[in-house]
Amino acid sequence: MKKIFGKKKIVMIVIGILLAIILLVPIPCPIKDGGSVEYRAILYSVTSVHALAPPDYERDYYDGTVVTILGIEVFDNVDWDKEK
Repeated sequence: MKKIFGKKKIVMIVIGILLAIILLVPIPCPIKDGGSVEYRAILYSVTSVHALAPPDYERDYYDGTVVTILGIEVFDNVDWDKEK
């Protein structure tokens, strides 16, 4: 029977899978601002915002999601506006 994969190819596949796991698997990091949680990986971060707002704001808290890829914010649906 012929060998389908050589040892070098198997090693490269294993290294690629481990590298993808290291770069893409997020770690949850709670933020002490009222209940926000940031999920951080090396390549991206997703923040589920649930933060207390200042007393003069019309709502009691900020709520939404912020997505950052390679340090560039690509999505933000949190209403950060302080004016009423």
